[in-house]
Amino acid sequence: MRIKNLNLKNFRNYAEESIEFSDGLNVVFGRNAQGKTNCAEAVFYLCTGVSPRSKRDKQLIRSGEACAEISAAAEGRYGKMEISAKITESGREFRLNGNRITKNADIMGNLFSVFFSPQELRLIQDGPDERRRFLNVSISQLSRPYYTALSRYNKILEQRNNLLKSRDLDTVYDSLPVWDEQLCKYAATVARKRAEYVEMLAPLAAEAHSHLTDGAEELKISPEKKYRGSEAELEKRLFDELSNNYDRDIRLGFTASGPHRDDIDILINGNDAKTFASQGQTRTAALSIKLAEVEIFKNLSGEYPVLILDDVMSELDLPRRKKLVERTSGLQTILTCTHAERVLYGKEANKIKIEAGTVKR
Repeated sequence: MRIKNLNLKNFRNYAEESIEFSDGLNVVFGRNAQGKTNCAEAVFYLCTGVSPRSKRDKQLIRSGEACAEISAAAEGRYGKMEISAKITESGREFRLNGNRITKNADIMGNLFSVFFSPQELRLIQDGPDERRRFLNVSISQLSRPYYTALSRYNKILEQRNNLLKSRDLDTVYDSLPVWDEQLCKYAATVARKRAEYVEMLAPLAAEAHSHLTDGAEELKISPEKKYRGSEAELEKRLFDELSNNYDRDIRLGFTASGPHRDDIDILINGNDAKTFASQGQTRTAALSIKLAEVEIFKNLSGEYPVLILDDVMSELDLPRRKKLVERTSGLQTILTCTHAERVLYGKEANKIKIEAGTVKR
């Protein structure tokens, strides 16, 4: 997968700009707060329909403007494509080769991308929400059925939680089995897909971590153990778990079990990374997980995703910087930094200087 060019109009601090990318390493450099990360964010947004930095699309619109427009020409194993997005205060519109994309599920899977920035340390340091978010975005790019099941699960879960707050207990007890039958169907798909993904991720992340640390550290990742088995087995197990906890859920006013409460265990040298890892260990572990994600995309789709590394070099020591640059061989990489020459180590790259939302040619 290769992004050939990126066009920005009223996106973040860009008035109107076009950026050309090469097939290999692209170094987007410049002083802080000039728009380097905004460029990287735009690429990821076109690939996934999700901003890695903002939950509200309207925040992507340049101050004082009514809408933002971004587009890219790309090329992959199935040929060339053009993808674009128009973002307004009231919504957004995606197009693929000129045709409007009407379903969010259809945004995913056209262009593959993996994004890493210092904020991705949340994957290790923060609560389960961040790890579920990582799994959801990554798996959804590879599997539209997963995205569809997750969306339907979340909608039914919201309705179930609203029911649990009702004071009409007879209606609540009568209605819960009906909702749970639908909920568990989609929950089983979500849980099984996540378990399969983590099983692929774990050895790849362990290998990447060993490479970055010269074998000095061991990274181990494991999924929720209670969600093992076929989808039919998971569906029954989840239904029984919900059925046995009606009183608890009614007392709490929300559903306290299911894939929306999942987590994954991340250990470094046998210790819980969230509790015991240093800042440097956390950074390397998160980066290793992202590098493993790159390999999963290659294994399942047949081509590498676009790897976006936003301001990561300043957070790594020299040996790990060099090893990271080695890992980018063979795939298109967009790397942002303040000084291009400090991260190349003799490697050829397409250098793009950004100054106040403008490419300085």
